[in-house]
Amino acid sequence: MKPKTLLTIAAILVFAAFLAYTTLSAQKVTCTVCVEFNGRNNCASASHEDQNQAARAAQTTACGPVTSGMNETIACGNRAPVSQKCSTK
Repeated sequence: MKPKTLLTIAAILVFAAFLAYTTLSAQKVTCTVCVEFNGRNNCASASHEDQNQAARAAQTTACGPVTSGMNETIACGNRAPVSQKCSTK
């Protein structure tokens, strides 16, 4: 391979490693939230830098499959979760 090609590949790998590191290092808390809406249950997990944001993201994700439309999504998100478990990394 030409030196220019190797340099390009190395630069791409360094950039990809930087993106992976910065994305994963910011996610310090992981929460698993279970919701019940209209008789349907679903659980989801999400990671974020603090517990409130991680729990909110997990609840939003859990509400997706059990709702239909924006009104139900908002209503599900405003309900208290059936269960919530968070852990720090």
